[in-house]
Amino acid sequence: MSKKLIVAIDGPAGSGKSTSAKLVAQNLGYVYIDTGAMYRAVTYLALRDNLLGNENALIEIAENTDIHLDFIDGETIVKTNGQDITIQVRSIEVNQRVSDVSKIEGIRKALVKKQQEMGNQDRGIVIEGRDITTVVFPNADVKVFLTASIEQRAKRRVEEYEQKGTSVSIDEVKKNLQQRDKIDSTRSISPLTKSPDAIEIDTSKVTIKEQVELILKQVKLVAERNGIKVTN
Repeated sequence: MSKKLIVAIDGPAGSGKSTSAKLVAQNLGYVYIDTGAMYRAVTYLALRDNLLGNENALIEIAENTDIHLDFIDGETIVKTNGQDITIQVRSIEVNQRVSDVSKIEGIRKALVKKQQEMGNQDRGIVIEGRDITTVVFPNADVKVFLTASIEQRAKRRVEEYEQKGTSVSIDEVKKNLQQRDKIDSTRSISPLTKSPDAIEIDTSKVTIKEQVELILKQVKLVAERNGIKVTN
């Protein structure tokens, strides 16, 4: 094992991946990588250019677009070819179509390659998504699978929209999450599934602070077992 750790976190939409991963990365002084933002970026560009029905064009976007992620003041800044699209990738329209885009094999292959390249950091990384522990970094040092009830996940998403000034019904959000769950877990390429060696945390039953502490506890156990020093 190297002297840096790869902490991989998977789970469905609204399970708390982003919040937990950000806080864990900040605590450890690690690099935070939100892979979902990359699929959102491709989805936004496809929507913008009216290319959703053109699979070859979508794959070309994924392969040839420079997608750059920065984590600044608690927020992932998303840039494509130098243009800031952070606000756009979190829109309702992107939420509704991102699972359809992310199930395309060519897109997944292109973005997984980019994600693995992002993993070549001088510091440890905390990376989250839906296939991180099974496909992107199957040999990650720490594997975590987060889950939560559909009611709790929908409530969180509604609160996120409201904080950004967007009004949406909880029933609409719940329906969208259920559709995304079905697409993500049944797609033939890199489906959302729990790695056998991942620890599972039901985030509907614990606070943010508690789930972060559970992940950090696992990181420290692995680090101590392998003689690696982690900050806290």
